[in-house]
Order: sequence, then C-alpha cells, then structure tokens
Amino acid sequence: MKLTEKGQVTIPIDLRRELGLRPGDQIEIRLEGNALVLTRAHSVPSRGQRMVDLLRGSGRGEMTTDEIMELTRGG
Repeated sequence: MKLTEKGQVTIPIDLRRELGLRPGDQIEIRLEGNALVLTRAHSVPSRGQRMVDLLRGSGRGEMTTDEIMELTRGG
C-alpha cells in the first residue's frame, strides 16, 4: 500500500467489504504502539440508519399497517 503526498491510502476492497465500509462512511484511526488501527466510527449512524432517519415521517398515505403488509405480501 502506498501513501500519497496528501497522506491518503486506498483500503483494499476485500477489507472494505469485510468491514462493510461504503463511500461516505466515517472511520476512526488510532495509534496503538507503533501500529495504526482503523475502525468504523461508532458515533456516526450507519448509511442505512441515515436513510431511515431521512425518510421517517415522510409517508403521506392513509393506509393502515395491515393494508401495507398485505400489499407487500402480494395479497
């Protein structure tokens, strides 16, 4: 892995997949002894949680939960 002049590195795809990292995710880097340790930031909501938060309360339909469930089950 090569460090750029700006101090950037590319995290290999297999490691990004294993950690579930996506573009825009927040990470934390800390020094442990003489090693840098990279972890997903826990203080920042996940991408999925951000999407749920964004959409919460935006529904305008008059359907009940049971009616919505019936539609999603192909009823």
